[in-house]
Amino acid sequence: MIVTLPDTSASKIEVALTDLRHTGGAVALGRVLTLVIDTWEDDNEQAITAANEASHEHPCRVLVVLRGAASAEPRVDAEIRVGGDAGASEVIVLRLHGELREHAAAMVLPLLLPDAPVVTWWPDRTPEVPADDPIGQMSQRRITDAAAQAHPVAELEKRRRGYAGGDTDLAWTRLTLWRGLLTAALDQPPFEKVQAVRVAGEAASPSTELLAAWLGEYLRCPVTRESNSGPGIVAVTLERRSGNVEMIRPDGRIGTLNQPGQPERRVALPRRRLSECLAEELRRLDADEVYARALLKGLPRLEKASRPRASRRTAAKVTAAEQRTEEATERAASLTPGATPSDERLGPDAE
Repeated sequence: MIVTLPDTSASKIEVALTDLRHTGGAVALGRVLTLVIDTWEDDNEQAITAANEASHEHPCRVLVVLRGAASAEPRVDAEIRVGGDAGASEVIVLRLHGELREHAAAMVLPLLLPDAPVVTWWPDRTPEVPADDPIGQMSQRRITDAAAQAHPVAELEKRRRGYAGGDTDLAWTRLTLWRGLLTAALDQPPFEKVQAVRVAGEAASPSTELLAAWLGEYLRCPVTRESNSGPGIVAVTLERRSGNVEMIRPDGRIGTLNQPGQPERRVALPRRRLSECLAEELRRLDADEVYARALLKGLPRLEKASRPRASRRTAAKVTAAEQRTEEATERAASLTPGATPSDERLGPDAE
């Protein structure tokens, strides 16, 4: 159900919410937080959809701040979405016109759930220092997305300069599967020190930058960031005396893990959907110290290389992995006539 409230105010929105609960059975009990989506786009249904999907794990009130026409008369148009249009949450869309575009915090404050944490997410344009933003100041967690910016890698440097406890970025969240697999590989014998690391991926991939920064900081070894045609992260090589550990993912779906003395293993390593990343970040409200160390200490020490591949050996393995992926796709298509792999389940090309 969607209720529209043109030229409204925060008090009128609260009255409308109360009426909806009494007449439509929409209940606001059990909400665990308020999620504020602060966007400068006229319409951002992708972010609202991601929040609705994440709300099945984290029931919340979602406040969406949209900027309308700057030249219009100052007014607030609102939508209240409940039921099937709001997942397990209640969504309040605030479209601010005129000079009210610059005073979003004043509209958001009266609509926050009482005695509940506040998380702010900027899906597109991001403040220089999120913790100093008027809405960011009232939030326990502040979520940005470097991959959504015009210059994703340069955005990480801005996030580093303006970092405060409680900040995080979805470019980091997209690394969870990679970090888990690489950590598990190093937890197996032989327990040797990693002497060097090479990470290859798209030049504009902030997740590749953060992965390289994290590995260098925690393994305490030289790390080289290589450029590759992608998509996203393509290959990671951990150099050890007894042989290299290599994780190669040429297609954004399936990874190949190579370890000395073990057979080659294929692992599911899909690029994560936006709603998955958002749901993961809503699970914690404390500062992410691992992300902070990777951003503040690991990122400045990255060595950027100009070679297009991590090494000739890795390049050959990437090519072989691509060939195996193509063959597997052809076999699947032959078993299901007319079927083709779908990219829709992979979400936006961010990692």
